[in-house]
Amino acid sequence: MAALRDRVVPGVRVLFVGINPGLRSAAVGHHFAGPSNRFWTLLHDAGFVPRAVTWADDDRLPEWGYGITNLVARATAGVQDLSPAELRAGRQALERKVRRFRPAIVALVGVMVYRALFDVRGTVTPGPTDATLSGARVFVLPNPSGRNAHYSYADMLAVYRELARTEVRSW
Repeated sequence: MAALRDRVVPGVRVLFVGINPGLRSAAVGHHFAGPSNRFWTLLHDAGFVPRAVTWADDDRLPEWGYGITNLVARATAGVQDLSPAELRAGRQALERKVRRFRPAIVALVGVMVYRALFDVRGTVTPGPTDATLSGARVFVLPNPSGRNAHYSYADMLAVYRELARTEVRSW
């Protein structure tokens, strides 16, 4: 299975960062392609993009000022399949990407990404954080996977809208 390609260009305002691709995303070559994943619906409903989009539109994110990548490039069935060494290497790679592309905000798609990056053990509340990553502000989003039973769609949407209000759209 080939690595899932980043969709990012210099100057994006927000870089969305997942923990790693799921097997379906790797198979189809697009981010957040799982059938129960709500990422693309949340982007539209929160006002990031001007029309409804799907995983097949991930190449268009830079045109709207956004990028997308993963902490670890290797596709797995679940986060439990990632090793601590992969997560550490992923942080180094992500820091290089942030320095290269210079987003104003790094939006971590899921609490697990924040925990992996900042070695946090306790409760993590989605929303803006005091953390920075290579000069970019860090914002934590709920994981949009259909497996995330901790947040209703309405609760997820509220956090995605909070992020949308923190940056200026230019589409």
